[in-house]
Amino acid sequence: MALTVAIQMDPIEKIDINGDSTFALALEAQARGHGLLYYGPRDLSFRDGKVTAHVRPLHVRAVKGDHFALGEGFVYDLSAADVVLMRQDPPFDMAYITATHILERIHPKTLVVNDPAQVRNAPEKLFVTEFADFIPPTLITSDMREIRAFRAEYKDIILKPLYGNGGAGVFRVKPDDENFGALMEMFTLFYREPVIVQRYLADVRQGDKRIILVDGAFAGAINRVPASGEARSNMHVGGRPEATALTPREQAICEAIGPELKKRGLIFTGIDVIGDYMTEINVTSPTGIHEVKRFGGADIAALVWDAIESKRP
Repeated sequence: MALTVAIQMDPIEKIDINGDSTFALALEAQARGHGLLYYGPRDLSFRDGKVTAHVRPLHVRAVKGDHFALGEGFVYDLSAADVVLMRQDPPFDMAYITATHILERIHPKTLVVNDPAQVRNAPEKLFVTEFADFIPPTLITSDMREIRAFRAEYKDIILKPLYGNGGAGVFRVKPDDENFGALMEMFTLFYREPVIVQRYLADVRQGDKRIILVDGAFAGAINRVPASGEARSNMHVGGRPEATALTPREQAICEAIGPELKKRGLIFTGIDVIGDYMTEINVTSPTGIHEVKRFGGADIAALVWDAIESKRP
């Protein structure tokens, strides 16, 4: 049965079709005969009890530099859609949170992926703390006294903005680093939220593994090895992807968190694991579809659409 699929995403003209998971999902939906509508977060409106968006019909093709075509725009009642993919990248700020509140008005009659209320309730660096047995020593605070005490205990630490993404603003602070005070001043100046502080995991030199779960079940994984001289493994800052398999510890992590993800309606999620520790659960706009398939893994876009279609009457 053909579905009408509205995709709320970042500007489509700027995406890298060889790495963008939203594009992979759009291609798979189109191949299945589903109709695509495209709009951005700022095209979303709520008026008189209705959730609408200024949408444009979308056709996608795997041709670099000529990967999409858009039809004429019109105002569309999103409750008439079968599926909305909420796929814009964070930051997880008040604009993002407001979009989840608006889309919650049409879910689940229109299936929003991922469930907007659960996305709102599962910020990536906070949600992970619900699984304390699997995370490294972690502190979330604005209190400099607590941060200094944590640093004194663990010596080598990582500082991150609590609602950041893509590795932005992530710093490793070594025991002899004289920039610690300046970094904390910067965090205080640019972020009102607390910071997250974790013990540095030396295993990151062997890679930061992205593990993808679909409807709570393991679907694929890719290892991301940081570039020389870089503490972050994100591929847009030079991380190198490589094939990988799950360790027994990683299997245990998936088995522990999978039922909770499924219960919350988080159909497409990605977790980050360094060594024996899970550091994040990505629920807003997970990536990794292309990389897993490129290294011989599952067609995750197909698995996601199998899961979505199973939830539509």
